[in-house]
Amino acid sequence: MPAFLSRKASVAVAPVAFLVVAPAVFALVPWALSRLGPRSTSSWNLLGLIPVAAGFAVLVWVMVTGIRQARDLPDRVALDWTPKLLMRRGPYAFSRNPMYVAELAMWLGWAVVLGSVVAAALAAIPFVAMSLVIRREERDLRTRFGDSFRDYADAVPRWLGRPRGRLPTT
Repeated sequence: MPAFLSRKASVAVAPVAFLVVAPAVFALVPWALSRLGPRSTSSWNLLGLIPVAAGFAVLVWVMVTGIRQARDLPDRVALDWTPKLLMRRGPYAFSRNPMYVAELAMWLGWAVVLGSVVAAALAAIPFVAMSLVIRREERDLRTRFGDSFRDYADAVPRWLGRPRGRLPTT
């Protein structure tokens, strides 16, 4: 039996998850992995801050978009993996998985900042893990939202890109 949070509590937790936990994980893991191999440093490494900042900005955008849709959440939100909402606005208009795109951008950005080929190469691990999770998530979304999710999936790429056709409005 899943635990529950009130709608207000789930919205209050969002900034911690999006602005602290995710950025910390996707900075600390590449840093730890960078210690396993050689590192090259130059002023060019600072270019890695661009995808780090972009990833963080997308996480903020995802969080704001989610908070704006909080009124559509049930009064009690189950702390399980079942989808609660079908997000289609904001960054979800360009990617069905903007959080994953943002987290991978941050990981790769930190690998560049750290000058670590090991950290960059091992970004394949979260990519593969995310791809497997996405399959389960999309199956659950199809089950819960039916044709609405199928229309959305037909219009918006899984990872990143221009929407293919008009986005569904409902």
